[in-house]
Amino acid sequence: MKKSVNIMLGILGVSLALAFGASTLMAQDFAKASPQDVKVLLENDRVRVLEVRHQPGVKEPMHSHPAYVSYYLGATRVKVTTPDGKVVEKDRKVGEVQFSGPTTHALENIGATEQHVLVIELKK
Repeated sequence: MKKSVNIMLGILGVSLALAFGASTLMAQDFAKASPQDVKVLLENDRVRVLEVRHQPGVKEPMHSHPAYVSYYLGATRVKVTTPDGKVVEKDRKVGEVQFSGPTTHALENIGATEQHVLVIELKK
């Protein structure tokens, strides 16, 4: 009985690892995921600074960030979807600053105005 429980736990662990790995593989670099809307302003061994401009209705595909800071240059409303399907809508104000740990998500500008944000990704 104990042996079958260990086997089942092992299978569950492998399944979770494969599922996590698959979602990570599907997610791509943010600048490469939306090259028409994301401009790399600065990149070195410590940070990458991105300027993001999404018109209303634009959808970013699933992508990943290391830990990062966002500084909103325009007010907007966005819909954020995580790999597990969780959806959250967020209102962003001009001048708002947000810190986020490493994440994978897709985003849609559901507001009536352009989303204009600086994203500072931390490498170290």
